[in-house]
Amino acid sequence: MKFIKRPTALTIAGLDPSGGAGLIADIKTFLANGVYGMGAVTCVTAQNTVRVSSVNPVAPDVLKDEIVTAIEDIEPQTVKIGMIGNTQLIETVQECIGHLSCPVILDPVMISSSGTPLLESDAISALEKMIPSVTLLTPNFPEAGYLAGQSDSDPQSLSRLIGEKYHTSILVKGGHLSTPDDYLYLYEDKSVVRFPGLHIDNPNTHGTGCTLSSAIAANLAKGNDLKTSVRLAKEYVTTIISAGLDLGHGCGPMDHGAVLKGDFTGQS
Repeated sequence: MKFIKRPTALTIAGLDPSGGAGLIADIKTFLANGVYGMGAVTCVTAQNTVRVSSVNPVAPDVLKDEIVTAIEDIEPQTVKIGMIGNTQLIETVQECIGHLSCPVILDPVMISSSGTPLLESDAISALEKMIPSVTLLTPNFPEAGYLAGQSDSDPQSLSRLIGEKYHTSILVKGGHLSTPDDYLYLYEDKSVVRFPGLHIDNPNTHGTGCTLSSAIAANLAKGNDLKTSVRLAKEYVTTIISAGLDLGHGCGPMDHGAVLKGDFTGQS
């Protein structure tokens, strides 16, 4: 038998039992993008495509054991951080991954698409302290406005403002805007790159932010640079939204496996 190696990525995120967002969506995305995925659960949510009924953070020592046990055996080439939940868990994540030299993507999950707070208000300052240590921050437009401390209507200006404020690269996602373009501010060379978006006639976009950030992480794990990783990740998300999966009674999930073909998938 010929043995192989595969790029690896770790997601540290909340558990969405409906599978559309959070850790489950991240693992699906890693697989679809050719990367071996590992995961550590920060919070167990009870949610579906219609509502979030509860958010239950795990104990900090449990999260620490999850992360340390995973990375001491299989070292990740990238880490994606999603919903963390509270100050204690943020500090635990920083402690556990602080010695890693791989890229770290932080998706600052603050509120669900249904309006449920997913980050305790007193934890925002702790999250902000983490930002300068990450490779890329991926806020959506409302989150970007909050982090910038102003309601600037220009996502390009917001990306530059936040990047300079926190001393790291920023991708401001424009999915909430009339023109769904994303803007990447590269902190090292102070440039902004625009990634044009398409309006797709599909209301089922649950987990788009989680999926985009984990697709970026997967492409970084494969050795791509940041601009290439963002471009490929955006193409992937566009593809899986365009697949037209229709599940649930609310804002449904995307078809994370739409790019996979072959006998085992039943897709050709």
